Amino acid sequence: MSEMAKEEMKKRTKQFALRVIKLAGALPENPAGRAIANQVIRSGTSVGANYRAALRARSTKDFSNKIGVVLEADESAFWMELIVEGKVMPENRVTDLLREANELTAIFAATHKTLKANSRRSNPNPKS
Repeated sequence: MSEMAKEEMKKRTKQFALRVIKLAGALPENPAGRAIANQVIRSGTSVGANYRAALRARSTKDFSNKIGVVLEADESAFWMELIVEGKVMPENRVTDLLREANELTAIFAATHKTLKANSRRSNPNPKS
C-alpha cells in the first residue's frame, strides 16, 4: 500500500470515527439508545486507532494481526443494523454510515485475507 493510500485510509477511518460519535450523540436517551451508543462508539472509534497501530507494526505478521482487529468496522455495522431494525432511529440517518462501515469491513477483510494467503505461500510448512 502506498504512503498516499495509507494517509487516505487514516483520514477515512478518522472521519468514520467522527461520524460514529455524531450518530451516537443523536441516539435517544433511553436504555437501548445508551447501550447502543456506548457499543457503537467503542467499535467505531477503534477502527481508526487500530489501523494506525497496524501501520506501526514491526512485521508483516504483526500488521496482519492488527488489521484483523480493525475488523471492528463489522461490529460497528452490527450496531447500526440494530439501530435501523430496532427502529431506534430513522433508517435514512444511518444508511450512509452503515455503507461506509460495510466498505471498510470489506477493505480490511480483503487485506487480512491477502496477508494470510501471502504468509502461507511464503511459509508453507510452519512449525506447530
